Amino acid sequence: MLLSATLSEQTGGSVTPVLSVENLTTSFRVNGEWKSVVRNMNFSIAPRETVAIVGESGSGKSVTSLSIMRLLPKASSKIEGKITLGGKELLSLPEEQMRRVRGNDVSMIFQEPMTSLNPIFPIGKQIAEALTVHQDISAADAKAEVIRLLEKVRIPNAKGRFDEYPHQFSGGMRQRVMIAMALASKPKLLIADEPTTALDVTIQGQILDLIKVLQEEEGMSVLFITHDMGVVAEIADRTIVMFRGEQVETGATDDIFHRGQHPYTRALLSAVPKLGSMKGFDLPQRFPIIDVKTGEAKPVEAAVDTVDKSLTPILDVKDLTTRFDIRSGLLGRKSGAVHAVEKVNFQLFAGETLSLVGESGCGKSTTGRSVTRLIEPTSGEVTLDGYNVMSLDRPTLRTMRRSVQMVFQDPFASLNPRMSVGSAVMEPFIEHNLGSRRDARDKAADLLTKVGLSPDMMGRYPHEFSGGQRQRIAIARALMLDPKVIVADEAVSALDVSIKAQVCNLLLDLQQSLNLAYLFISHDMAVVERVSHRVAVMYLGEIVEIGPRVAVFDNPHHPYTKKLMAAVPVPDPSRRNIKRNLATDEIKSPVRPADYVPPVRQYREVSPGHLVQVA
Repeated sequence: MLLSATLSEQTGGSVTPVLSVENLTTSFRVNGEWKSVVRNMNFSIAPRETVAIVGESGSGKSVTSLSIMRLLPKASSKIEGKITLGGKELLSLPEEQMRRVRGNDVSMIFQEPMTSLNPIFPIGKQIAEALTVHQDISAADAKAEVIRLLEKVRIPNAKGRFDEYPHQFSGGMRQRVMIAMALASKPKLLIADEPTTALDVTIQGQILDLIKVLQEEEGMSVLFITHDMGVVAEIADRTIVMFRGEQVETGATDDIFHRGQHPYTRALLSAVPKLGSMKGFDLPQRFPIIDVKTGEAKPVEAAVDTVDKSLTPILDVKDLTTRFDIRSGLLGRKSGAVHAVEKVNFQLFAGETLSLVGESGCGKSTTGRSVTRLIEPTSGEVTLDGYNVMSLDRPTLRTMRRSVQMVFQDPFASLNPRMSVGSAVMEPFIEHNLGSRRDARDKAADLLTKVGLSPDMMGRYPHEFSGGQRQRIAIARALMLDPKVIVADEAVSALDVSIKAQVCNLLLDLQQSLNLAYLFISHDMAVVERVSHRVAVMYLGEIVEIGPRVAVFDNPHHPYTKKLMAAVPVPDPSRRNIKRNLATDEIKSPVRPADYVPPVRQYREVSPGHLVQVA
């Protein structure tokens, strides 16, 4: 009843849905017992309609999509309810018929295209296989159709790239290849499972535009799965909010955003960083945190300015250059170099956050690793807390690193799975001989409390924590040596929106109480706007614009800065039909010939401290 009423309201009459899901319940066998992870899902998708399922990790979004595709392991999963696609009841279909439905009537795009593409086959051959499996088509006709599909998804020089391999494509272009493969058999329904989460903001904008255009051209329906409310606002006609395996709210996207009833819906919306929300604020501001049970906002303390620029900068970088040699030929002679970082200059003061922003490959992370000498720079000067970093020998470098610590994007990869979190947090203190094990344990317990965890968690292991908790553990470990600078390399990029808000607030709290300086590396412009004092925009290894956050965001001058900002999804459903028309060119290569001499760059000051590279 609920299902037919929803569809009737949406379409204004009786329209046969492309997909209808009734009382979908999916369970997994755990320790011999069935545990339901998705319960009583009911929704439908009309022709040409886009429905978004939104929720945080663990809410059941992806399990719902895999249940529709029947891609869950038979031995350990159980799918109940009714799923109808184009008049076919999917749960009762024999596997052979279901295999024909996949790719023919319904296709799926996954979050990480590199794990979905076979690295040993050219992309043209992989897309052609999707055609030949489902259609009676010759090899020549299949190739012609593949080239047409590659052109349709806006891959430049499609004919020339037919025989290239996945590793020769950027992340955004690999995702385009996956979309081309999904469209090969003209499916009635496209399921997109977090297809833009791992992408840079400009590439994400291009993919969203592309899905809108292809939907208009092909007339297909889309089930879009994400935790990004900004993406939902721009692409979805209707939205389903999931929380702990259940559908807690469903409705038109405009209603969900402006008249959301469930506390969790309001919590998700309040945690979304919005570009432009910092107008009128000179200092970084904490994110509002909503109590999921009540939907009420918790009070947020005002920021306090702890930056004193009359003092010597804690980090001073001059003409930092990092290049990686490319060798070829039988003798391995140098044939070129990757100019990863090229004559970068900036200063960082105690209590200040300087954000480095730009797309993947622009040199942000290499800059962060170069100032700590985790990567050896080619040339330049780096002064950190009084140390001339470039001239340090191994023992002194080890001492210097007590002043600067790194927090990486993936805390699970940076924590030893065999080591309890207590041991992991204590380890730097013990390795640097700063006190006894009792001192280390006391300090670790104090820091875990500071980052919002309990000291009695010290005996647990990394796999027993959520992603947000693991990131808090990584921050506690970084603080064990009382550093003055923390390099946060995409430290919140992989987190759900509400967890991201909590971790950003934690970083601001720690900065205020410990007077920490942050080199904050990110491609998320909305988060950068919220947490930064100053911003440096990087492109092809160079800083093209740098200045106070207010100046850069309110008055961007460089074309690349404007492009980054134009690509940010805005959580406003009124923008759903807007297309950004972003260029589909890949970021240019930083590879240069061995004899290349970089041009001398000039900068003009457009306002106090706001410098822009002159073209």
